[in-house]
Amino acid sequence: MDGAVIGVVIAFVLGLLVLRSGMRVVNQVERGVVFRWGKALPSYRHPGITFLVPFADRMRKVNVQVVTMPVPTQEGITKDNVSVKVDAVVYFRVTDPIRAAIEVQDYIFAVGQVAQSSLRSIIGKSDLDDLLTDRERLHEGLALMIDSPAAEWGIHIDRVEIKDVQLPESLKRSMSRQAEAERERRARVITADGEFQAAQQLANASRIMSDSPEAMQLRLLQTVVEVAAEKNSTLVMPFPVELLRYFERATKRLDQEVEKNDRENGRENGRENGRELEAPEGQAALRAGIEQIAAVAEQFGPGPAPVPAAGTAAEAGAGNGAGVTDPRVPSPERPGPADRP
Repeated sequence: MDGAVIGVVIAFVLGLLVLRSGMRVVNQVERGVVFRWGKALPSYRHPGITFLVPFADRMRKVNVQVVTMPVPTQEGITKDNVSVKVDAVVYFRVTDPIRAAIEVQDYIFAVGQVAQSSLRSIIGKSDLDDLLTDRERLHEGLALMIDSPAAEWGIHIDRVEIKDVQLPESLKRSMSRQAEAERERRARVITADGEFQAAQQLANASRIMSDSPEAMQLRLLQTVVEVAAEKNSTLVMPFPVELLRYFERATKRLDQEVEKNDRENGRENGRENGRELEAPEGQAALRAGIEQIAAVAEQFGPGPAPVPAAGTAAEAGAGNGAGVTDPRVPSPERPGPADRP
């Protein structure tokens, strides 16, 4: 009886040991792939306690968390022949644990190698400007290139990002000079645009002020107020150019009126002088003047000057000096000094 009890106890203990050896615990972030006699079962074990057949089953746990794998720095030449160094990071996770355990020996290492080759390929197909500015499109293309072979291994690529692009120092200096020149060009364009707009506004203001002279006077008063606000001891009064132009126009009109009046007065005096010469009193005065001139001429030259007969004002004005002849000039009616006896 005692031997039978001992045998039952031993059998029970052996059974516990066998059960203990076949009991496994699968964590929440893992999935268990069971191989029975070397052949993978069609279904994987979920998280929790699972039992395996002792000496027949072997389980491999596959992590289904998102794996963050940095891609080592890859050196390449871009499409526009620029040597760069680029590093990236890949985010992926296992969607099919059975295929990830069967199809590839080490899926993490495999994904890393595919990511490096895809990164070098994307460098050669892209320009430097695309690597620096259009990274979103490169990320999508790089993720597609890595996801194509990884999908057969039961792995899904969540995201691929380029972390850094290392440029040669000479290229950095060239880009810096280019950026500085571009900023200077923009500054000059903005300044010129501002000057152009200011000139347009000033032209509009000048047209308005030319139509309304009162606006110029108001602007002058505003300028005086602005200058007086500084509380300076000397007040500078700007002299408007429009006022000078007003004086210039007034002077021209005055000159024209004076010339017109002179011309009219000249014609009036000429007509009055002519009427005086045609009158008897005028002829008498003209004859008396001629006699005086002849008397003076006798003192400086031989022979008295002939006195012409009184005639009309038109005949008197036909000779030199209104009918007065120069005694020093010989005439056919008066013999000269050489013809006298």
